[in-house]
Amino acid sequence: MSSDSTTPTTKVILGCAKCGASLPDEAQFCLKCGAPITVPAKPIPVVELPSPEPRPRKPKRHFVLWTALAVLLAFLLWAAVSENPYAQGVQEFVGWKHDQTVLANPFSVAAHTFRYYKFTLPEGSTNVALIGQFTVSAVGGKTNKADQNADNSIELYVLSEPAFAVWQNGYTTSSVYESGRIAQTSVQADLPAGAGVYYLVFSNKFAPKAAKNVNASFFLRYKSWLPQWFRSLKNDLWNWLGL
Repeated sequence: MSSDSTTPTTKVILGCAKCGASLPDEAQFCLKCGAPITVPAKPIPVVELPSPEPRPRKPKRHFVLWTALAVLLAFLLWAAVSENPYAQGVQEFVGWKHDQTVLANPFSVAAHTFRYYKFTLPEGSTNVALIGQFTVSAVGGKTNKADQNADNSIELYVLSEPAFAVWQNGYTTSSVYESGRIAQTSVQADLPAGAGVYYLVFSNKFAPKAAKNVNASFFLRYKSWLPQWFRSLKNDLWNWLGL
């Protein structure tokens, strides 16, 4: 005779609130005292999601770049126009400012003739000025009676290349600078910006017999937005190409 060794098991989840008796999970009344059983509803678990970590704010790159650009432009403008020694140093360092000697030696000019010195401005030149001074004396220190009113004077001209071609042929033309008859003076003649060829002319045409000694020094001062190394490289390239 066989027997079922499997016996049902009762799942107990709580006891009677009145008498404390253990009850099966499907019981509605206490099996001992008959009190109604109230099963509390199971709470729904609330899952709290972790709060998102705050993202680090990206720097305002555009603002920083525009600010840096504005500061750079302000610095370049200051360096270009200021007479401050530091600004002048910046101009010389980057090749903006140039001093080019035009004349530094004494010379003589014969009677009824003239002497000239040619100089050239490179492209991109701005704030151009020819600066210098000169003194005049008669050759030998003697005064010629026929020319006694003109012995210690000379005429100085600064002429463009086309104007010089007209002037040396004896015609009147416009000049960048004209001193009149004078024995000594300081000169600062402003020239047009940009490339060009000019002539510094000492004229003794008006004196038919008296030669003059002239002690002069002149230099050309200008700024150029094209540095010297760039102009040299460009000229070398143009020469290589045969242009």
